[in-house]
Amino acid sequence: MKNYLLKSLLVFLTALLCVDTSAADERRFKLVIDAGHGGKDAGAVGAFSKEKDINLKVALALGRLVETRCPDVKVIYTRKTDVFIPLQQRAAIANKNKANLFISIHTNAVPKGRLAYGTETYTLGMARAAANLEVAKRENAVITYEDNYKLTYEGFDPNKAESYIIFEFMQDRYMKQSVDLARYIQKQYKQQGRRDKGVHQAGFLVLRQTTMPAVLTELGFISTPEEEQYLNTDKGISELALSLFNGFVTYRQKHDTPAALLSPPTTPPAEVKPVTPAPQATPAPTSSSQTASAPPTNLRPSSEVASTPQPDPKKPIFKVQLFVCNSELKAGDSRFKGLKNVDCYKEDNIIKYTYGASNNYQEIRELQRSIADKFPQTFIVAFIDGRRTDLNKARQLAK
Repeated sequence: MKNYLLKSLLVFLTALLCVDTSAADERRFKLVIDAGHGGKDAGAVGAFSKEKDINLKVALALGRLVETRCPDVKVIYTRKTDVFIPLQQRAAIANKNKANLFISIHTNAVPKGRLAYGTETYTLGMARAAANLEVAKRENAVITYEDNYKLTYEGFDPNKAESYIIFEFMQDRYMKQSVDLARYIQKQYKQQGRRDKGVHQAGFLVLRQTTMPAVLTELGFISTPEEEQYLNTDKGISELALSLFNGFVTYRQKHDTPAALLSPPTTPPAEVKPVTPAPQATPAPTSSSQTASAPPTNLRPSSEVASTPQPDPKKPIFKVQLFVCNSELKAGDSRFKGLKNVDCYKEDNIIKYTYGASNNYQEIRELQRSIADKFPQTFIVAFIDGRRTDLNKARQLAK
């Protein structure tokens, strides 16, 4: 009888421990590190090295830094060896693990006969500049290694510019955080002496289906002899991994948990002052009675005044958000697809375009359904007292 009770107690304690460990693991910050390319996909090729190998070395070095210095962070790799992982599966790994952040590591290249230097980091968006589009085309071309890629990616052709228009209308839920992370990474690259090629937006498929803040960073140009030498040295790998780590730490200082930056491994430890997040201005929607951060003023000419009753500004107001843009669009722009009375508001230096306005959530929900054929990626946003607010909170107040 005693043995039975002892065994039962051990089983119970083991089960309890497993539950506690699982729950604790679920609460940990999860960082997904994606080493671009791999296996049969070499990526860009230099005079003596391949992109896939450089990406993996830096990814593993970054992971070691995080695992050593940030015990509260769980590091998840899309690959730790030289294997081929489809782009869609990389995003699925991050989504399945409910990751908090996704960093995809790549190495750049330019056509033969040209030289280019430096690092750049991308977030998801429309590839406006020709150079951005070329980078996106090259990185997205990996899907051609996959069987039935046209079916998997719904007819997406990585070599056709028109395929990238979809990224203009992607939801912007994590854009601010992604841009912040990209800026922090670029700042750290610059502090390591790397040439700063800036933060850009482009249509990368690997970022398209991630459900968390995500960036794709280009470490340097394997096509430039001097850069290729640097990218393949222990010093280069260490400095690049350190830049990514410190960029990640700075991101968490603002958005999550404070942590300490690391000094370069090749110099004595230096005093690093914690980053103080800049105060964020409270966003507000643009309307005839309220103006937020100087948004575009050319969207609603007098000939397009809405004929529907204006909502009560003292109650929660619901709108359909169409898409976001870095530039001001004029009334009648083709991207509105014939919709009139499109409104906008400015938040974190990003212009966000909306359609409709009502105190009735169901009314806006029906409006959203009515334009789903033109704008399948829309979602509903809410404002209280002219300020963007949580949708569920607004719905409760509206009831």
